[in-house]
Amino acid sequence: MPLTNLRRPVIFSTVGRLSTKPQILDAAVGLFHPRGYNGSGAQDIVAEAGVAKGSFYNHFASKEALGIAALQRYWEGGATLLEMLRDDAKRPADRLRAYFEALADITRRADHRFGCMIGNLGSELGGTTPSIRVEIAAIMASWSGAIADCIRHGQRDGSIRGDMEPEELGLFLLDAWEGALLRAKVDRSEAPIAAFMTIALGGLLRTS
Repeated sequence: MPLTNLRRPVIFSTVGRLSTKPQILDAAVGLFHPRGYNGSGAQDIVAEAGVAKGSFYNHFASKEALGIAALQRYWEGGATLLEMLRDDAKRPADRLRAYFEALADITRRADHRFGCMIGNLGSELGGTTPSIRVEIAAIMASWSGAIADCIRHGQRDGSIRGDMEPEELGLFLLDAWEGALLRAKVDRSEAPIAAFMTIALGGLLRTS
């Protein structure tokens, strides 16, 4: 999900000193998203955050630990958007379309340059860094589960096709979305997003 550079105010620690942890996390998200994990060193991150290098190790035992925390930070924005799928004022089919249109608008405003940090790091590190792979798997399970819940409600009211299990459809939609983001990033093109909206999403929804 292409959300990046979520700037937050500095917070105070329990001993009354300014904590640099939020700055480091935001800098990590801002660099990991476009450059990748291996393309962003600890020195790059602290320079972006504007803090001393020692601050890094005050908060994170390793770059891998920072990677997990950065994924959680990035996902905060994604989890907030999931509330669109629970909006009882709309039909489930309309919620689902509005949700993916909101995601499409985010990547469109970035000219399709970045893709989704969750998908990017999953592709980069899923086979080499088990702790990060586990974190990404947990995020994606939560994500596809929220989509599946919306689909389940839509199957009950007839606004979403009911011939497949909602869990399978939730997995399929998320996988198709991540694939569309990757292709849009490679091609710098809106076409993969448009195809997803028409074929993958449109094939599930009933307009009447």
